[in-house]
Amino acid sequence: MATELNNLSSYDPKQVPSGNGKRIGIVVSEWNSSVTESLLRGATDTLLKFGVSADDILIERVPGSFELTYGAKVLTEKGNVDCVIILGCVIQGETPHFTFVCNSVTEGATQLNLTQNVPVIFGLLTTNTLDQAKARAGGRHGNKGDEAAVTALKMIALKEKYQ
Repeated sequence: MATELNNLSSYDPKQVPSGNGKRIGIVVSEWNSSVTESLLRGATDTLLKFGVSADDILIERVPGSFELTYGAKVLTEKGNVDCVIILGCVIQGETPHFTFVCNSVTEGATQLNLTQNVPVIFGLLTTNTLDQAKARAGGRHGNKGDEAAVTALKMIALKEKYQ
């Protein structure tokens, strides 16, 4: 999905399953906190809107995006959650560090989805500039946190459908 063509906060509310009685873990990076805290607000506001109790939203902060997958692993194994959302922001710099972190988080989230019995939702922004990140964290392109929360509820419903 090209964000230029879609708003990350656009969805049909009738297509979003209820979050009533669901427990959601959110692991959020402290790095680029001006962006990640906006992502977190988007995710929590959307979960609350669809019936997840504030007491059933477990938020854990980790130092950077690289640590998101370990945080998600801990929550999938010990957090008694129905789903985990990872939220972070990596902005391209002058070194290959961006590529290594983005690839590691992507691979880590994929591995968790394949090995754990709890969906892990990818809410990592990978942008070229801070302006692009802000546009996707509550700006003109919506909020990736909203999208991640809706995705979490849909993936929980998919899992429950086949249990």
